[in-house]
Amino acid sequence: MKTVRVALIGFGNVGQGFTEILRDRGGWYADMFDLDIRIVAVTDLQFGTVYNPDGLEPAALLSAVRKTSSFAGLDAEKPAWDALTTIVKSNADVVAEISFTDLDSGEPATSHVRQALENGKHVITTNKGPIALHFNELHKIAEDNGVHMGYEGTVMSGTPALRLGVDVLRSAGVRKIEGILNGTTNYILTEMTKGLSYDAALKEAQRLGYAEADPRGDVEGHDAAAKVAILSSVLMGAPLKPDQVDCTGITGLDQEQIQEAQENGQCWKLIGSVEKEGEKVIASVQPRRLSMTHPFAAVNGATNAIHYTTDLLGEVTLIGPGAGRLETGLALIIDLISIYNR
Repeated sequence: MKTVRVALIGFGNVGQGFTEILRDRGGWYADMFDLDIRIVAVTDLQFGTVYNPDGLEPAALLSAVRKTSSFAGLDAEKPAWDALTTIVKSNADVVAEISFTDLDSGEPATSHVRQALENGKHVITTNKGPIALHFNELHKIAEDNGVHMGYEGTVMSGTPALRLGVDVLRSAGVRKIEGILNGTTNYILTEMTKGLSYDAALKEAQRLGYAEADPRGDVEGHDAAAKVAILSSVLMGAPLKPDQVDCTGITGLDQEQIQEAQENGQCWKLIGSVEKEGEKVIASVQPRRLSMTHPFAAVNGATNAIHYTTDLLGEVTLIGPGAGRLETGLALIIDLISIYNR
């Protein structure tokens, strides 16, 4: 049985989802994969730091933050460590970087990832910032230090868009990737087809927690553009930054355009796309009118989808959740198991 010690940098929805999964299924993972996964440290801007080199009890961690919004009641060390110190001083083998995302600089998450890799620790992350902005640099640091990065959750949560691409489809020659890569905008467009105005659909998305109070990152297409950049860098060997993706969101769509498309047997979807033609890479995020026979036409609500065009296998479509506490927590589990299966 291999003991795997994990430090969590961030304990919001994703960190708590990961911890819930270990609480409920940790024994099953031990039996199935011969891995004893233990959380040994957690550092969070709101809750502080808690550390036990032998492992923290997942149920106790969850109970503490949900009942008291604090680690104070836990029977464990509470050192005055920030994230970088936790990465260096804890006995973690793997660092899960799940702090907030900044798509302008990638910080502080990029510094967290770099520190872990340089200290010989594997990294698993759902944070788009470091991967979208600094993938090549971080990949080189990982190689130089004999460790691995896992970043499945940066594109479609626990739906294995990257795993399928890297482990299977890349060998078939991926020429083009298209996807519904943002659940918020897909939900809004779905509601607009039911007759809601853009403003009403956005308010409903915010009420349900799909959209942030400031929704611009989603509705203006920036979130999807970051995912397009990741897909290009990871699966096509064509490094792109989000600001190199031609980006148009859904804010210009109105009810008249939605209805006109419906009358012509079509629907609107926000599509992220990257295609490699020789040395040229064409990448975009834009609203597109699709025929109702298109594979994406039936992908509604907050669901995501990705479509690969390959040389040897032809067309492959994958549909699944693109967000969610447990779904994104699962992405960390997928990456962790993959690293140790190697």
